[in-house]
Formats: sequence, structure tokens, C-alpha cells
Amino acid sequence: MGINLSKGQKVDLTKTNPGLVNVTIGLGWDTNKYDGGNDFDLDSSVFLLGSNGKCTSESDFVFYNNTTGGGGAVVHTGDNRTGDGDGDDEQVNVNLSTVPSSIEKIAFSITIHDAETRGQNFGQVSNSYVRILNADSGEELIRYDLGEDFSIETAVVVGELYRHNGEWKFNAIGSGYQGGLGALVTDFGLN
Repeated sequence: MGINLSKGQKVDLTKTNPGLVNVTIGLGWDTNKYDGGNDFDLDSSVFLLGSNGKCTSESDFVFYNNTTGGGGAVVHTGDNRTGDGDGDDEQVNVNLSTVPSSIEKIAFSITIHDAETRGQNFGQVSNSYVRILNADSGEELIRYDLGEDFSIETAVVVGELYRHNGEWKFNAIGSGYQGGLGALVTDFGLN
């Protein structure tokens, strides 16, 4: 059984799981009753960040149109356009041993595609979570359920993997943003 985290909680990943190299980050969500007449498409995105907390190039932004980053260390497995069904809606695989040394943090986010145009926000989303699995065994190591703390936000940074003294740790962030993916991309140093 994995560790359930609360917002702001940090936990050791590799120190408590010796030999851990391949992890899968699973992101999931459900949409509440929504009668706006448009599809509700949530997307996961990954930002590979240097010591300044910024991406050094567009190749450090991993999402459904750029599925590989960090020289192949980070791979997005594809876009789920509906969020239907149980389990993870989207997944990202990370080989911790091959993440370039220039990358200090790997931030994971969920955004609502075309949120402003469609009049959608995270107040209409429920049961959102991020979890980290040992990709080799399938064992869930860490889980963070975001709760229902959002209303007008259209993007959420759910958490980040980060290096500390040669080990990888996870920080449960849960920070909401207005302005969708565009706001996140700008915050993380891209145009």
C-alpha cells in the first residue's frame, strides 16, 4: 500500500525504495455533471525544470504533441480526450537514472483544453489525483488526491519529482492557476 499525501507534503521516493529506476506517474480525474454542450478534455503536461525553476527549451515541455523529453527519460503515453472509465486517465513514464543532470525538478500538471472558450473550470472536476507507481512491479508507492478545492482554475500543478542530495523526492503541490496551459507555459519560462 502506497503513502497517501496531503497538499504540501514531501516524501522520499528513491531512498525508501532502493533500486527504484522506472516510475509511472498516473493522473486521473472525473467530470461532474456538466451540461455546457461541449466535450470536457483534460490534459496532463510535464515541465522539465532546471535549477532556476524554468524550462531551458521547448523540448523540456512534454505533452500529447511532444511525448518525449529529457533525452528519452520522460515519456507521455498519450492523450485521453474523455476521462471516461476507472483508473489513470493519462500516464507518464520516467526513468529516474537517465534524467539529464541539468534537470532538477519534473513538474506534473493537468489543464482543461479550451477551458475559456468552453466555459469550463476545475470546479467541474472531481476525484482528481496523481500517483506514482514502480513501473517494474506495478506497486503504487505514492498517491495524492487533490480534493475539491478548486473553482475557477483552469490548470493545476499537481506535484513534482525533485532531486535532493542525489535522491529523488516527491512534493504534493496542488496549486491552481487561471489562464490554463498558457499561464503555466509562461510561468515555466516558455513562450
